[in-house]
Amino acid sequence: TLRKPISQSSMADWASKNLNMHTQGIFRRRISISNMLSWNGGSIKKPMLITSNRTIKKEACEMFKLVQSYMGDRHTRMDRNHVALLTVTKCWSTQGLRDELYIQLIRQTTDNTSYRSLAWGWELMAISLAFFSPSPKFQSYLEGYIYRHLDSDEKIAQHIKELVDLKNKKITKSRKKRKQNTEDEGLPISTYAKYCYRKLQKVAVTGGKKGLRKPTVEEITHARNAILTPSLFGSSLQEIMLRQQSMYPGNKLPWVQTQLSQQVLALGGEQTEGIFRIPGDIDEVNALKLQVDQWKIPNNLSDPNIPASLLKLWYRELEEPVIPQQFYKECINNYENPDAAVAVVQLLPELNRLVLCYLIHFLQIFAQPSNVGRTKMDVNNLAMVMAPNCLRCQSDDPRVIFENTRKEMSFLRMLIVHLDTSFIKGLV
Repeated sequence: TLRKPISQSSMADWASKNLNMHTQGIFRRRISISNMLSWNGGSIKKPMLITSNRTIKKEACEMFKLVQSYMGDRHTRMDRNHVALLTVTKCWSTQGLRDELYIQLIRQTTDNTSYRSLAWGWELMAISLAFFSPSPKFQSYLEGYIYRHLDSDEKIAQHIKELVDLKNKKITKSRKKRKQNTEDEGLPISTYAKYCYRKLQKVAVTGGKKGLRKPTVEEITHARNAILTPSLFGSSLQEIMLRQQSMYPGNKLPWVQTQLSQQVLALGGEQTEGIFRIPGDIDEVNALKLQVDQWKIPNNLSDPNIPASLLKLWYRELEEPVIPQQFYKECINNYENPDAAVAVVQLLPELNRLVLCYLIHFLQIFAQPSNVGRTKMDVNNLAMVMAPNCLRCQSDDPRVIFENTRKEMSFLRMLIVHLDTSFIKGLV
């Protein structure tokens, strides 16, 4: 979990220590922090953040042009998807550029007089958070910035109006004027901010995109669509059931859970050595994730470890674990008592109870002796790999985490051995 957002004074202090102060004019006067963090229509000659890395020094200036291109503030022949792909790939490949991108986006979405440009800047921030998190050093600053925009639509509209009025009053010799656009184009900024805030919290814990394959246009499109249409991964069980209501109104369980479970069995997962322990190819898992988020299961799957890995990921990324936090202590306290462990399951909210019982019923198939002989995954191994996906320890103390990990495994083992899940057969 993240700390409380830092105050504006702390953010100003952070900026004064970390910004690579730019200069202007023939006397090379230093630009103020407020100007450094306000929308800029020109290019930059050096990075926004202090760095000694030559590659980052060069790439940062090119990336600023890409940010301007995506936001519509610089002319380009590339479509916006390609611009986003180039930007994200640069940062995904070079870790040192990530904070630089986020500070550039903070700059270009501050005192911006074009609503459309502003919305596209926030959109690029949302897309970027789907692929990588800021560094721990920069995380609090970014969080504080996003937090200030969670409920600010009226203030933003008023601020844009004031900036435009001020600009119009000033007498300027230049004939070049930035095209003003104060009409509401795109989503309210608070929609982007709320999405970014939740995404930042998740990506800070789970990390960004993994694997060797570079980001793709499909992933960029998916990341953009997720702003309005939440993913089946990382959402709450309630949200997922609400989303599937129109497509599968009669289903009592999440479609993604039942489909991936059935795929594991259809591909002979219960006869595959190391199932749930050996991870599937991460790039293939990512590709399947994109398909599943579009309510599709491809028919060319051959390795049961792919859907098995994605299924584990789905449980692990749920906004709230299958066994909600309020029941965690009870689970830990009853890790050796079969009757008490089963009793905890009956206390869960109905949806959580069904989802958990489906999972246990699924694991009981693998725990059968005839299958254990092939998979080498007995009840202890199954409990060990699945417990972290069902229970989440909230402590930061390594000793507590270590001790509770053992109890979490033991609790899940109790359920696999003793919970009667016969009623779940045929339930979807």
